[in-house]
Amino acid sequence: MEIVGKIHSIESFGTVDGPGIRFVAFLQGCPLRCAYCHNPDTWDLNTKTKYEYTPEQLFDEAIKYKNFIKSGGVTLTGGEPLMQSDFAREYFRLCQQAGIHTTLDTAGSIITEKSLSVLDYTNLVMLDIKALDAELCKQVCGNDGSASLRFLEELQRRNIPTWIRHVVVPTLTDDDDKIKALIEFLKPYSVVEKIEWLPYHTLGVFKYKELGIPYPLEGVEAVKKSRIQEIKTFER
Repeated sequence: MEIVGKIHSIESFGTVDGPGIRFVAFLQGCPLRCAYCHNPDTWDLNTKTKYEYTPEQLFDEAIKYKNFIKSGGVTLTGGEPLMQSDFAREYFRLCQQAGIHTTLDTAGSIITEKSLSVLDYTNLVMLDIKALDAELCKQVCGNDGSASLRFLEELQRRNIPTWIRHVVVPTLTDDDDKIKALIEFLKPYSVVEKIEWLPYHTLGVFKYKELGIPYPLEGVEAVKKSRIQEIKTFER
């Protein structure tokens, strides 16, 4: 059976989803419901999307930009790309075969034989850890976060370079003790190359209004850059 991926959108010259300039595909579908999600329009896997490609067709699109992304590569994000594991695995296989660096941006919340097989062709994982505390994690995304931590263990076992992403949200995760605890927790993992502290923003709020969905963090202000710089000093 032909594999067809449902893709929400494509960014030809991405600069924030992995090293270098990247061809970024945002896949449709996500099992989480993060309070701060700025792409609620990616949640439903069954939504009709602008792009429906086979892995070969998406690869053909990416290869058009090879001269630009040769110092970067391709990234699959979402949504949650592991909801379409067969598509992600085959696309990454084609890219690696052509010498193109592959990055998977995931929350690691789906752990199955199929989802883990995507790692066979993944050069870098950007793993979004919502919160260490299970109850807080449920408040953030509706999931206790245990799968994400098991996913990190798998990355360590496979020795796959990993960037941790953590969204700093006032009233939820913007807490010195919690942030320092995360830093300490990650120290034994040799695959973790860095932590990206992502400031909470409100750029996607308009999408909730368009979709008729209540915004969970109504009234919460965006995090200032100075706060992120302060957090970075905790790593020293």
